[in-house]
Amino acid sequence: MLTIRPASERGHADHGWLDTWHTFSFADYYDPAHMGFRALRVINDDVIGPGAGFGTHPHRDMEIVTYVLSGGLKHRDSMGHVEVIHAGEMQRMTAGTGVEHSEFNASETESTHLLQIWIHPHTRGLKPEYEQKIFTDAEKRGKLRLVVSPDGRDGSMMIHQDASIHAAILRKGDNVKHSIAPGRHAWIQVARGSVILDGERLTAGDGVAISDTKEVRLSGVDDGEALLFDLA
Repeated sequence: MLTIRPASERGHADHGWLDTWHTFSFADYYDPAHMGFRALRVINDDVIGPGAGFGTHPHRDMEIVTYVLSGGLKHRDSMGHVEVIHAGEMQRMTAGTGVEHSEFNASETESTHLLQIWIHPHTRGLKPEYEQKIFTDAEKRGKLRLVVSPDGRDGSMMIHQDASIHAAILRKGDNVKHSIAPGRHAWIQVARGSVILDGERLTAGDGVAISDTKEVRLSGVDDGEALLFDLA
């Protein structure tokens, strides 16, 4: 069964310096019908204006994955990390027992576009961790590239949950498929462009909850990029 979450129906706030869309309830946007999906709690689609960002703030007991689609994000945290996350790079932060961080657009002239993803961990009170990796377009083009997993296999980043994330960049003529094991579920999030999911055209910001399905097929339209979450 596929349930589409259209981009236009997401929560939205334009703060001037931040234009943000919420797939699931977040901050001032609350919708009891969209509180998350399985362990997936947040998908925020953010465009941050030049030089702007989020000042120092705390997190606990959450696996936070940030994927920069364009521009750069300057990160600083209480673990001592000071990094810039560039387009194509992903960051994974285990908030665990508590961490504080700030995130600012690294440019004074260009906007930064990113997806921030929160996934509930399987255990509370974990030691905070930080990881950052680049996954090139070539690695994702025409295939599902594993970027996040419970065991860090195939060069993916590791999270503390029985969940995996694959990324694919698909041009017209590209076709990929993913098998879903019995009892598992999937979520598709279109990051940019368009893709076709089992004959249904999806565009940037669209999401799809998938249950009781053995396999999903994604096809390319116009160099679209999608994330596929495989969830317990």
